[in-house]
Amino acid sequence: MPEFVVLVDTQDNQIGLMEKQAAHVNPTLHRAFSIFVFNSKGEMLLQQRALTKYHTPGLWTNTCCSHPRDGETLEQATKRRLMEEMGIECDLKEVFSFIYKADVMQGLIEHEFDHVFIGTTDATPIINRAEVESYKYETIENITKDIEKNPENYTAWFKIAFQKLVEHRF
Repeated sequence: MPEFVVLVDTQDNQIGLMEKQAAHVNPTLHRAFSIFVFNSKGEMLLQQRALTKYHTPGLWTNTCCSHPRDGETLEQATKRRLMEEMGIECDLKEVFSFIYKADVMQGLIEHEFDHVFIGTTDATPIINRAEVESYKYETIENITKDIEKNPENYTAWFKIAFQKLVEHRF
């Protein structure tokens, strides 16, 4: 069954629906969210995308990211997807949003109105192997250094959102 994304204008007003794959082949602005979870030591929980993902397999990225379903609030979508991918729950707070467009290879382009959420938990992830290959906790400083040294190991949206998060949070 195909998945659909919520198409939006530049003010995040819903203007329609489109099949997810089509929205990435013919880059159309759609609603998305990115979740950054930290532990009590201030380390960020990163996930390595499953090797079977249709784009950017095996790359490191933020804790969780996805698209809300039609009629689903961002609060509902973030809680649902964090549980589906990482098997954890925590309180999430939206800290900012931004629009980006990035080539994710294989003829696919992400064009998203991305809502960024943060949360804190020391829960041990129980990863969904269809979505996540591995995970690790890492300091902001180490992530920053590794992105500078090995940018090809990270998703395009993570590099953008991470920089904006550092500017907003730290």
